[in-house]
Amino acid sequence: MNRQLPSRRRFLKRTSLAAAFPAIISSSALGLNGAVAPSDRIVMGMIGVGSMGSGHVRGFLSHPDVRVAGICDVREEHRTRAKETVDAKYGDKACTTYSDFRELLSRRDIDAVLIAVPDHWHALIGIEAARAGKHMYYEKPMARTFAESRAARAAILRHQVVFQFGTQQRSSYNYRFTAELVRNGRIGELKRIMIGSATSQYVPNQPEQPVPPGFDYDMWLGPAPWAPYTFERCTRNWTLIYDYSLGCVSGAWGIHDVDIAQWVLGMDHTGPVEVEGWGVFPKEGLYDTATAWEVEHTYANGVKLIHMDMRTALKKARQFSLHWMGMLFEGTEGWVYVSRDGVHTEPQSLLKAVIGPNETQFPRSTDHRRNFLDCVKTFRQPISPIEAAVRSDTVCQQADIAMRLKRKLRWDPVRESFLEDEQANRMLSRAMRTPWHL
Repeated sequence: MNRQLPSRRRFLKRTSLAAAFPAIISSSALGLNGAVAPSDRIVMGMIGVGSMGSGHVRGFLSHPDVRVAGICDVREEHRTRAKETVDAKYGDKACTTYSDFRELLSRRDIDAVLIAVPDHWHALIGIEAARAGKHMYYEKPMARTFAESRAARAAILRHQVVFQFGTQQRSSYNYRFTAELVRNGRIGELKRIMIGSATSQYVPNQPEQPVPPGFDYDMWLGPAPWAPYTFERCTRNWTLIYDYSLGCVSGAWGIHDVDIAQWVLGMDHTGPVEVEGWGVFPKEGLYDTATAWEVEHTYANGVKLIHMDMRTALKKARQFSLHWMGMLFEGTEGWVYVSRDGVHTEPQSLLKAVIGPNETQFPRSTDHRRNFLDCVKTFRQPISPIEAAVRSDTVCQQADIAMRLKRKLRWDPVRESFLEDEQANRMLSRAMRTPWHL
């Protein structure tokens, strides 16, 4: 994966010069005044510091054993804002900014990176980070396509870096308690899981606009097809444009609950064997991912996972009226409904259930970032590891392909391909705009 300018050699030269003339570091950065000593500190670089990334910057800054040393974003205003936040925290000007992620990754002093960029960039940056030996907190989804997800997984496993997927619901009590109730048979035999995800919106086609100063729009597009700049294209709702994302089926929300379904089922190393469903796609306008859908995934054990947009979900199950987005686990002896607002059960007595020491218990994490940092130090597997991330992402990709082809598809979770359907298999990858490639 190479781009003509600037070259990797020039990046390394710049880094060497920076090392030769270091910035003045405060006493706290040196481990004085009760601060964490440098030998115990994780030095981080932040790649993508927009709406999601800026929250992560503040979150990681709250951990005393983290030193944020580099900020990267294609927008100057984002870089400047994030650097001001970091400098205010440390009381110095040591944090360096970059517009090209490869320059940040070339720094040998950086141990780990945050990747919080648009979906079409996730895999390429993740692969480069793995090659550079950087541990990574990787925002969801894995990628736009299965081919990209698989390539990122291969690089992460080959270079043995710690990977934490941004599906932070695994670090939530609500979802862990639900998982333990279901896995330990408290609702009887699990038959069906229903998911209601955020619903897309309509935005008309936008006129071309001049690219704002300080915004490297060509780099923002990266491997995606060229398109004229408009403000709406590059706001947070780029997740609703197929060139960059699968919309609410995946990165805009769906991956969170699909990941929990996989976790509860114990399917972190496999997935469904059949998928079919319908979807409504806009015929005009800027946003072109599914606005309504209902997709049914079938696992080898017979459990059904039904993934819907919220408006469709509200028509299917009365329990969904408890919250605008959530998950319903239906068993032969009861049900559990979970969302970020809480847990509801039938019978209600399940809310007081105690999971015994001899029953199945799920990993405990109360802070997704802290779990990642601890695993960087110990080389343990985080609560949202790479194999689970790819398998959950694959479920969302299967759904999108089944909707577009309008037919039932069979999936081989060992070979990770569709059975006897070459058209569907071709949709597992997409061409990338030159000079970017896997």
